[in-house]
This record gives sequence, C-alpha cells and structure tokens, in this order.
Amino acid sequence: MTDWSAIARRNSRSVQTTIGWIFWDPGAVARFEALGLPGPIGYIGARCAPLAAAGAPAVIAAFGSISPPAIEFTFAMVEAGTSFETLWQQRDAAVLDGLQEHAPDILEPLAEFGPELWSIVERLPMVGRVFCAAHLSMPRSSDPVLSGWHAVNCLREWRGDTHWALVTAAGLTGIEVSILHNEWLGYEPDWLPTSRGSAPADLELGWAALEQKGLASGRRATAAGIELRQRLEDETDRCTTLPWELLGESRSIEFAERFEPPCEALLRRVDITAGVNYQPASRLR
Repeated sequence: MTDWSAIARRNSRSVQTTIGWIFWDPGAVARFEALGLPGPIGYIGARCAPLAAAGAPAVIAAFGSISPPAIEFTFAMVEAGTSFETLWQQRDAAVLDGLQEHAPDILEPLAEFGPELWSIVERLPMVGRVFCAAHLSMPRSSDPVLSGWHAVNCLREWRGDTHWALVTAAGLTGIEVSILHNEWLGYEPDWLPTSRGSAPADLELGWAALEQKGLASGRRATAAGIELRQRLEDETDRCTTLPWELLGESRSIEFAERFEPPCEALLRRVDITAGVNYQPASRLR
C-alpha cells in the first residue's frame, strides 16, 4: 500500500522551500526597503496580505509563532507608508526574478504542475484553514510560473493551518510550541522563538507553562515534550496527505523528483542570505 504520510512528509520539504527562500531574498528585501519597510517587516506584510483586511489580531492567530508585537508593528508601518497590495506585488516580482537567477530548473515544473495543483487546492477542505482560504481569494497571475508558485504556496499554507489546528488541539500556545520545536530541532537554546521576535518575557512565560505541563524542566524539554513535538509532526503528515492522494502516486513522486534538485539550490541560497538554522521545515532532521 502507498505510504501517503511518507509522500506528504517528503514533498512538504519542497513545498516549504519553493516558497520560504523569498523571505530572506535580497531582491525582495530591497523592494520592501524601498517602500520604507525593513526586510522582516516586509516579509510579514507580504505574506499576510490576503488576510490583512481582517486586521492584526486575525493575522496573529493565523501566523501562530510570529511575535504579536512584530505583526502589530507591521500593520502600523504598512498603513503609514504603503499598502499590503503593493507589498504582495513587489514580493511577486522578486519571486520571478529570484527563481530565474537562482533556481532556473524550477521554472518548468512550476508552470507544468500549476494547473493541476490549482485544481487540487480548490478541492481541499477549507474549514479551519482560514489563512489558506484567504490566499485562494487572491487574483491569480497570468504568468504560468508565478501562478504555479502561488498554487504551491496554497499547499504550504493549507499544511500550516492544519498544523496549527493540531497544536491548538494539543493545548499549546504559539510560544510553547516554538520552544518545543527549537528543542526538537536541537538548536541552541531559544534560538527559534527569538528569531521569530519573541521577547525574554515571552520565553519566561512559555518555559513556565511547559514546566507546569510536565513538558520541560530546568529550561530544557523533557522526553514527554520531545515526544509531543514529534507526534505533532507525524500527525501533520498524516492529516495533509489529501493533496498528494488527489495528485496520485506517480505524479506525486514525479513532483518530488523534479522539485527537490532546484529546491536544494534555493535552500543553499537561504544558507547565504539568512543562515543554516533558518527555514527549519526544509532541513533534514
């Protein structure tokens, strides 16, 4: 029998990498800075554009582990000098330029798979996947490469929404699961939540809550904490098989084989523009 969880897990790396490299791309950062926004703020604004009309609280809920003050600051800066629509457009321009320069071998697969992936995304259940649903309402590019990129982005956000539903069902907050994620990855203490804007006071509260739940002790995750984080990862794979089942086994394997090589190039790009800890969902653990 087909191991759909394994296929979902394998292809999630390429889905994440196809999208995530742009967060630290110098071309995107330069465009955001030209609008008066530093790179991280530009990334938050461009990514949340489909949901921005609902306000900062809705975006905070959708993003999960990104610092709420950073999101609130993003809204204030965007509203003071530009628009979320402009950020979205500038990010898209950077995507096309960056892919052509740094991963040209991904252009053909994106254009080819795009129509199939859109057909699949439109058939996915959206209940509880508000952020993905917001992306579905955005105008689609006439450029086949960019259209394919956005279809992959919808797959990414659908998986992300599913993951956060599982986190919520496990009774964890954003800071708590971010701390556990960092421990599960084996990164230096508190690196991941700090990189997402969490302040020392947030970390203290997160560690204290985890200790009360028996998931941490002495500012280290317990075996139960690591086990829970692994279970969340396994459940995310199990609950996100549907897109690949709809695509079919042979086509899903072809997706993996054609996207993985250029995605490795994009991940090396992240190593240069951000660092080897960034984009942990793309890293082999």
